Amino acid sequence: MKSLEGKLQTECFKWFRYAYPKYKKLFYAIPNGGSRNKIEAKNLKLQGVVPGVSDTCLAVPRNGYHGLYIEFKYGKNDLSDDQEEFLDEVKKQGYATAVVWTFDEFEKVITEYLK
Repeated sequence: MKSLEGKLQTECFKWFRYAYPKYKKLFYAIPNGGSRNKIEAKNLKLQGVVPGVSDTCLAVPRNGYHGLYIEFKYGKNDLSDDQEEFLDEVKKQGYATAVVWTFDEFEKVITEYLK
């Protein structure tokens, strides 16, 4: 995870845990990104790591959705093909999805989803 993207995600988690303490164990990060050497990448794939899985999941059903997957981006970063494919697939399975570039976007997505 890029440093600035990581800072954004950290800020969002801090706010979420304060704003929604009853769901703090149901909103979690999925440590799927980052640079890996070839051996480590191979081992992680064997252990079930799937390219493109979103950064976070909120395992709280709302508004007809099973949960919410959120992908964090920063600056001019955009979704990879694997990330787009993952988001499309989980939508088909009944999950809400979002891509956020700012704290304000994150706050709006969460607030709208949980109301």
